[in-house]
Amino acid sequence: MNGHVLRALALAEVRLRMRRLSTMVALLVVVALSWAMIADPAGGEALLVFNKARVLYTSSALALGSATLGALLFGLGGFYLVRGRMSEDVRSGIGGVIGASPVASGVFLAGRWLGCVAYLGALVAAFMLTMLVLHALRGDGPIEPLVYLQTYALLLLPMVFFAASCAILFDSWAPLMGKGGDLLFFVLWVAQLALMTQAGSSELPALMVFDFSGLAATVAAVQGFVSGADFSIGSSKFDPAVAPVTLPSLLWSARMMALRGASSLIALLPLLAAWPLFHRYSPDRVKPGRARVRRSPLALLNAALRPLAALAAPLLGLAARLPGVAGQVLADIALTFLIDPSALLAVLLCAGAALLVPAAALPAVLMAGVAFWGILVSDMSTRDFAADTEDLTGVVSGGVARRYLRQYAASVLLGLMFMGPVALRWSLAQPVRALALLTGVACLAALASLFGRCSRSARLFLSLFLFGLYVALNASRAPMLDAVGFNGAANLRSLGMYALVGVLALAGGYLWNASRPQR
Repeated sequence: MNGHVLRALALAEVRLRMRRLSTMVALLVVVALSWAMIADPAGGEALLVFNKARVLYTSSALALGSATLGALLFGLGGFYLVRGRMSEDVRSGIGGVIGASPVASGVFLAGRWLGCVAYLGALVAAFMLTMLVLHALRGDGPIEPLVYLQTYALLLLPMVFFAASCAILFDSWAPLMGKGGDLLFFVLWVAQLALMTQAGSSELPALMVFDFSGLAATVAAVQGFVSGADFSIGSSKFDPAVAPVTLPSLLWSARMMALRGASSLIALLPLLAAWPLFHRYSPDRVKPGRARVRRSPLALLNAALRPLAALAAPLLGLAARLPGVAGQVLADIALTFLIDPSALLAVLLCAGAALLVPAAALPAVLMAGVAFWGILVSDMSTRDFAADTEDLTGVVSGGVARRYLRQYAASVLLGLMFMGPVALRWSLAQPVRALALLTGVACLAALASLFGRCSRSARLFLSLFLFGLYVALNASRAPMLDAVGFNGAANLRSLGMYALVGVLALAGGYLWNASRPQR
């Protein structure tokens, strides 16, 4: 009986997720990123470089390199993609029905977990198929499907299990259901990457069972082949005069495979912890609306800073007196400060610091401002859906399409409040950097609006934003990753690319909203 129920729950979860537009968006993002991750050797850069020699794009090299980069992406993005289902249950009212059903909590959570794993597994499979196509075009040697399957299973399976288990745990325990849980997982993800520094040899210590991302295992596998070599994974320049290197098909020792298997089992621990903590949609433990979200650390901070919201109240009066779109955009900004008073404090701190600190400290101020602003505006375009006010806001002049543009404009203006003073100081001494900042803010705001409206969830943009921020901090010399100029690597080419992406995202989002039936 339980097996039948478990199967039905898992299938229902997979079908529900696969029918969503957000799945199509996520799939397109995965395909685009997978191609962007693998450098074309014809351009002087390669995915794997040993002692300035490029590694030939054989099946083992492409599988190892792409799975490693994919682990970074899916390890963070996978969690944000699959969590939030129980909040939807609460919001839609179906949570009470589930809570009153005779299905045991353990069976229900296991069914949800299996559905999450199957969903992420489908995205990983799409990622691997994209790599096979890329291998056919740029690869060296024959395509070996078993090498791809083995490498992807060893590196990505523990990560998928861990992301799904944490998503179920964070959804099951009311204090972690909001943005506080999102930020906590990001901290856990970053902390996990630190394990990579412990992989100093081809033999992995037992501590590496907590290496769910597989990065430490990758380092050990490579060092087992080229001990002591200077190597890099990602887009790195190589010397064409040095003879290329070929990786063997089998890189994994029995100990490594055993450790990866152990990691898969340990990744289930958050799921087990979710069982006793599961609220089962009890009204006294989780409530509709945002009552429980206030218990998150960020919400607690906002509650403590609630008196600051009074400073934003005059903006509502001014918005009422301003005619047309200007007043409506100002009202959205005032609403943001009323909901998140911490944003008002952050704006004051960022703007004050940008005006007072030495020029050398401006990048640090900008990093902090970008991080806070990105998290703040991630749910700007989903606010109406979350509050169930889409019907109300959709009947305002211009309908949902103009509402989309108003929210985008509010996101950009909020960005200028955070980072405008930095752009102002750079405008004379470093005009390209200042222009990159403005272009990056406009582009990121367009992507936040597009992803939020299409997926009806802030997490799609939030996961990619945090992932991109982390990569940009660690690849400070790459112009294409310096979206807002805090690394000083942005140039006119990267600036043009972000301008084009922003225009396409804004136009695509507007046309998609304009094509929807008027509410």
